[in-house]
Amino acid sequence: MKFTAMSMVIELASGMLFAAAAQASGQMAVHEAVPAAKIVRDSPALDAVIAPDAKLEKVATGFIWTEGPMWRKGALWFSDLSGNKMYSLTPNGQLKVLLDKAGGLESFPAGGYGGSNAMVPNKDGTVLMMQHGMRRIVQLDDKLNVKVFLDKYEGQQFNSPNDLVFSADGALYFTDPTVDFVAGAKQETPFQGVYRLDGEGNLQLVTKDLTQPNGLAFSPDGKRFYVDDSEQRNIRVYDADSHGTLTNGRIFGEEPGGKDDGVPDGMKVDKNGNLFVVGPKGIWVWDAKGNHLGTIVTPEQPANLAWGDKDYRTLYITATTSVYRLKTKAQGYVPYLAH
Repeated sequence: MKFTAMSMVIELASGMLFAAAAQASGQMAVHEAVPAAKIVRDSPALDAVIAPDAKLEKVATGFIWTEGPMWRKGALWFSDLSGNKMYSLTPNGQLKVLLDKAGGLESFPAGGYGGSNAMVPNKDGTVLMMQHGMRRIVQLDDKLNVKVFLDKYEGQQFNSPNDLVFSADGALYFTDPTVDFVAGAKQETPFQGVYRLDGEGNLQLVTKDLTQPNGLAFSPDGKRFYVDDSEQRNIRVYDADSHGTLTNGRIFGEEPGGKDDGVPDGMKVDKNGNLFVVGPKGIWVWDAKGNHLGTIVTPEQPANLAWGDKDYRTLYITATTSVYRLKTKAQGYVPYLAH
């Protein structure tokens, strides 16, 4: 784990006792500019999305592998996929453990990905969350009680549900790769699919074309569906209709890199249709035509990202041991708010 200097100002919900406990366990909220961070601008068009003087901030650190961020009720909720906990973090630095053993397993081998992952607010006010350890999607109520929401396709256990998003018509789409299997897990579903659950509870496989499907998103008009492939290091785009049919699948963009530079992972879009996609060494920004505008280079390899704060103009980034944020000129598109 990575520890920050003891001199950093820590603002936590429960005062000094909570702060001391957080320091002792390694997790803490911080407020720290990242002077080494940079934004590589491949196109002048990036200036309309991210201001030239924008600064990346570290807002929490000391975790093992941060993932699955979601903005909810004035705070960022996120997972520690390897630490098996789920947290909340307010903009002023109140850090709290919301759920222990968040992946559903009591324990798993060190370094494994058995915790919780992506989350999304459901239409009924609950939260849907991926549990890697139990290979399922669960539902959390206001008291954080866990209830199984979905765990099988045609009687076979999912692989390792990873990321999820609502379409504008209220259907739930999610990816199910094998890339984060916990040691000893056996594959039952013989492919790595992308699924759609409609409002009537009907589950359908919409594509199994990808080797390791991961992050996914819809364009603001709902007509384009994006999903990246961590193994192939590319982003696919499909034409989507209101019945869940995906057609004309094609390569939208490539995100090549070195062996240890990271791969395409989580993604989000803004209201103008620009894509923000995890890739080697940072967040790659693409316009709707597939032009790479630039890269937000992060000090640690990111895994996922979410729009947050009141105006959804702040990009929160979960990156290895820490959480970062960046104020943008863009306004995030959050599908469930469009219902």
